[in-house]
Amino acid sequence: MNCLKVGKKVTKVPLIQGGMGVGISLGRLAGSVAKAGGAGIISTAQIGFREPDFDCDPEAANLRGIEKEMRKARELSPDGIIGYNIMVALKDYKEHVKAAVKARADLIISGAGIPSKLPELISGSDVKIAPIVSTLRSAQVILKYWDRKYGRTADLVVVEGPLAGGHLGFSKEELEYWKKESYDEEFAKIRNLVQQYEEKYQCRIPVIAAGGIYERKDVEKMEHLGADGVQVATRFITTRECDADERYKEAYIRAKKEDIGIVKSPVGMPGRAVLNPLMQRVMRGEKISHSPCHRCLAGCKPSEIPYCITDSLIAAAKGDVEHGLLFCGACGWKAEKMETVEEVIESLFSTK
Repeated sequence: MNCLKVGKKVTKVPLIQGGMGVGISLGRLAGSVAKAGGAGIISTAQIGFREPDFDCDPEAANLRGIEKEMRKARELSPDGIIGYNIMVALKDYKEHVKAAVKARADLIISGAGIPSKLPELISGSDVKIAPIVSTLRSAQVILKYWDRKYGRTADLVVVEGPLAGGHLGFSKEELEYWKKESYDEEFAKIRNLVQQYEEKYQCRIPVIAAGGIYERKDVEKMEHLGADGVQVATRFITTRECDADERYKEAYIRAKKEDIGIVKSPVGMPGRAVLNPLMQRVMRGEKISHSPCHRCLAGCKPSEIPYCITDSLIAAAKGDVEHGLLFCGACGWKAEKMETVEEVIESLFSTK
């Protein structure tokens, strides 16, 4: 793999740190990864949860948080590649994208839905854009629409496989269908599709492999399959620079393989998380009381949800690992100790 070029900037290693909300990948982690030579990504999902007016005005709190966390990241890495992960499923998706452009992001990565209007929202800026896709079909829909509607294509494409953490781009049936070898074939098909748009637009469109990338052998495998780089998220949770509470990080170090499973988010999307007491209660059919709506996800009906995803993710980020939602990649159980960002990157890419 070569280093990744994002605009006029180039990484030292072909690595993007995956966005993790709420409060897991903020300015400190993203800035540290950028300083170490990767691309650091801030998640905008309920990014302003620590702001004093978050409960009464989450929209304004989140917009302030977008600017504040970029400033923190830039203090650590003035010239590094720093961007945002912005979920299409957010009610304020459009406003978050515009705030990211205003904050002078280098890159916006967008998934959890079809980012059909992303090119329009960043028009006139130098911000680069990358959709997250999980299947050939989703890649075809996005790239074809951007081509026809805007006369442009993606700057990067992140291909997120079934071993990823958090909300997944697969139905429950698809997760049961995709085996390791069959998804390797799907990745190759997406890579071939992207090459068609590279030829049409006479440009390089790096294809970034994501989901289950945890060790050097995972990086080598995806390189063999034609990936231009990797996106790594869960591995960075147990770093000293991660923005989460120390108790959150320790929960991953304690987790065993059988402690990680597929759960359903309040809006019906499948996700992967640590099966802690909260998730066990939810899986038994309990309905967890929650605070007033924080207006985070489109399609959420507060009166019908089994638990509030905002409440649960904030609780986890603050260290309440019994009552919080701990999203996690399939390989999260492999964490054995706290590391630094530099140590993680060294272990993934060192040839020593």
